[in-house]
Amino acid sequence: MQRATLNFETLLEVTNALNSQRDIDSLWRVIADQIRKVIPWDRAGITLYESQTDSFRFYAVITNMATPALAHDSVIPREGSAVGWVHDNRRLHIREDLQKEQVFLEDRYYVQEGLGRMINMPLLVRDHCLGTLNIGSVQTGHLDQDDCKFLQQVATQIAYAIDHVLAYEQIQQLSDRLRRENEYLAEEVKASRNLRLVVGTSSSFRKVVDLLKAVAPTDTTVLLLGETGTGKEVLAQALHDLSLRCHKPFIRVNCAALPSGLIESELFGHERGAFTGAQLRRAGRFELAHTGTLFLDEIGEMPLETQAKLLRVLQDGMVDRIGGTQPVAVDVRLVAATNADLQAAVRQGTFRADLFYRLHIFPIALPPLRDRREDIHLLAQHFLALIGGKLKRAHLAFDPQSMARLLTYNWPGNVRELQNVIERAVILSGSSQVTVDEMLLPVVQAVHSPSSSLPVSLGDLERYHIIEVLEQTKWRIYGEQGAAHLLGLNPETLRSRLRKLGLRRPSSISPEPTALP
Repeated sequence: MQRATLNFETLLEVTNALNSQRDIDSLWRVIADQIRKVIPWDRAGITLYESQTDSFRFYAVITNMATPALAHDSVIPREGSAVGWVHDNRRLHIREDLQKEQVFLEDRYYVQEGLGRMINMPLLVRDHCLGTLNIGSVQTGHLDQDDCKFLQQVATQIAYAIDHVLAYEQIQQLSDRLRRENEYLAEEVKASRNLRLVVGTSSSFRKVVDLLKAVAPTDTTVLLLGETGTGKEVLAQALHDLSLRCHKPFIRVNCAALPSGLIESELFGHERGAFTGAQLRRAGRFELAHTGTLFLDEIGEMPLETQAKLLRVLQDGMVDRIGGTQPVAVDVRLVAATNADLQAAVRQGTFRADLFYRLHIFPIALPPLRDRREDIHLLAQHFLALIGGKLKRAHLAFDPQSMARLLTYNWPGNVRELQNVIERAVILSGSSQVTVDEMLLPVVQAVHSPSSSLPVSLGDLERYHIIEVLEQTKWRIYGEQGAAHLLGLNPETLRSRLRKLGLRRPSSISPEPTALP
């Protein structure tokens, strides 16, 4: 009677302990301490069944043995093992004397540890076996029937506790994933979708768009190459929008903005307790982008050790979380971008050659803005309307001199710089007519001004001088007061030179009677 009362009290304590735990490690330590009060043991462990490998993994092990052969994370196949037999038959199994007879695969390991008896019990939840509870002791012999019944009751409570903890962890993971996805969606809302419009009609840019349309319906990895500010992120978003994954996540990562110590956690995720501060399991950007598109900007800045892990993901489609024991399958379309010369980086040893060739399947080179000057007018008007709408200022227009300055500027910052300059000009303009003065384009003076002390090319001087004369004549070419006469050129020669330099008369200036460029 006293033994039954002790078992009942212990089972009640175990049940109370189970209900207060939210992770399996702490859960198991509490259980093991309670079991020891009734049944002496030298080794206690929990295995969970993994269907993808048809095996059992030791999730928690506590042992008094000096040299345990089967420890945490050890894997036992289902076929031919005691845990497999218990899983398949859904009932307890006891080997009373391991030293005399080893029946299953793992028994020889227990003998090496010095155990004499092993008890394996199924962890059942509504006829579904999660794994096994395993109790080993140095002593041999028969187990009392009351102790067997008690252990089976404990195993039932443990099974339901594990089921609840796993469900809790899954809810936490889903909640965390939803929260992070909502953060990304909020960022997308902040960045107006108009900014992602692909704007341009120049021949060089049309070639880029044609390549984009050709590769978008596939899952091929795309590498976007180009100077800073040429619109690589805009093109990556357009690539996703035109793909079959357009209704799935589009996740962006700037590899240059993440500290080297955090980039692996951001990309691949981490398990709870993987490092200091890892309080919860966290999905990485690859998992967030599952079935969608992952955009890795500035990939040339990625550390070498992270490059090796990225290569494995591209090869196998599997992500290893930091601190994890099982890879996670991901289905991600990768788009990478860089303004660096990756081939030079390969030669210098700062970028892996094998990763370069994995990324260089379908490269798209974006031309700098100075090589697509015929798009400047279109882009400028686009940004003017966009910024005017954002600032609630309608019917904005450039004055003729401003558009001429925009057309002649060299744009080292490319499209992004153009957008920033126009936004500053709109803010500083007090009327509907927007003026882009030379103070907003300080580099123009350094590059194009003949009085500048900085070295300039003959092409820069020629462009500056022609534009200056055209502005004086209000873009009139013919006649004694026309630009051709003042420059000492034949009008047709000047027209040809304007085409070569990509210069066009601003739309706000009325054409002269004779056809002009």
